[in-house]
Amino acid sequence: MTLFLGLGTAGVVLLVLSLVFDGVLEALFDGLLSLPVLAGFVSMLGFGGAIVLGSTDLGAGAATAVGVLVGGTAAWLVWKLSRVLMRDLTAATPHQDDLVGTSGSVVTAIPADGYGEVLLRLAGQPVKLAAKSEVPVERGAEVWVEAALSATSVAVRPVQR
Repeated sequence: MTLFLGLGTAGVVLLVLSLVFDGVLEALFDGLLSLPVLAGFVSMLGFGGAIVLGSTDLGAGAATAVGVLVGGTAAWLVWKLSRVLMRDLTAATPHQDDLVGTSGSVVTAIPADGYGEVLLRLAGQPVKLAAKSEVPVERGAEVWVEAALSATSVAVRPVQR
C-alpha cells in the first residue's frame, strides 16, 4: 500500500510542478502528453490502487489493474478538458480604431490649440481620453470621434443638431 500512496503523492507533486513547467512535455510529444495528464494518471493510479488494496481482499495485481484503469480514465479526462479549454475563443479585443464614429461628451473643455478630455464608450465600458478639436468645445457638449490619434487620444468634432 505504501507504493500506491507514494505514487499518488508523486502525482500530486507532478501536478504542482506542472504549474511552473507545463508545456515542456507538450512540446516534446506534439501535445499528446502534458504534465497535468501525467499527474492525473500517476496520482489516480496510486490512490486508486491504495483504495482497492486497503478496502478489499484483492491482491496487488488487481489493485494495479484498477489503478491503471482509473488512472487512464483520469488522464483521458484531463487531456480532453485541457483541449476544450485551449480552444476556447474569446471575442476580439477592442482597438482604438473602433472609437471612430462613436459619440461621447466633453469632460474637460477642449481649446482650439490644445487638448481636453472626453468620455466615450468602448465595448460598453466608459473610457476617458485626451481629445483635440479644430474648434473650441465646451464642457458637457456632445462630440463625434473623427480619428484615433493614439491609444490615449482622439480627434473630435462637436455634434451639430
